[in-house]
Amino acid sequence: MKRAVIHPPAVRATHWINVFAMSCMLMSGWAIYNASPLFGFRFPAWATVGGWLGGSIAWHFAAMWLLAVNGLVYIAYGLASGHFRRHLLPVHPAAVAHDLKLAARLKLPHKMGSYNAVQRVSYLGVLALGVLVVASGLSIWKPVQFDGLVDVFGGYDFARRVHFFAMAGIVAFIVVHLLLVIIVPKTLLPMFTGRAMRSERASP
Repeated sequence: MKRAVIHPPAVRATHWINVFAMSCMLMSGWAIYNASPLFGFRFPAWATVGGWLGGSIAWHFAAMWLLAVNGLVYIAYGLASGHFRRHLLPVHPAAVAHDLKLAARLKLPHKMGSYNAVQRVSYLGVLALGVLVVASGLSIWKPVQFDGLVDVFGGYDFARRVHFFAMAGIVAFIVVHLLLVIIVPKTLLPMFTGRAMRSERASP
């Protein structure tokens, strides 16, 4: 049976670069958080990178630029190729409610190369969280230069909290994403090869 391309090279490349960059961002960010905790807990040392505050900040900024460039490439590709229009839109509330009910009963169908309503909302949501975490991150990084942005967040301290909770939302997305891969393991290999059996591919 013929195998069909369901993940173009640009999608696969940006996906795996994003995995690496986001892992570095999260682990270095947790180390930075540990230096001045917002809440009554700290992240374990094994979940952080950098070794010390200066090293963690260096990791964070290096990963930030990689993530930013990779994100711009993905957005440009998504808009130019129609990837966003085909796979993430439209999103209808009725369809989301229907698929959430199926997901709650563990009966949500998955077709290779096609996103259901829950996945569409999740991907759009994590893109929005990405914008929020960048904006709040800029406010924390350069509070004087971006004082207008800091004011939008209600001050430096509140911007830190927004940054933390936006990060927590992204982590929640990643956890759900990994659980879905575990539940439907056949979705993993095509993210390396780009191909799946035609019978597993969604109807156009």
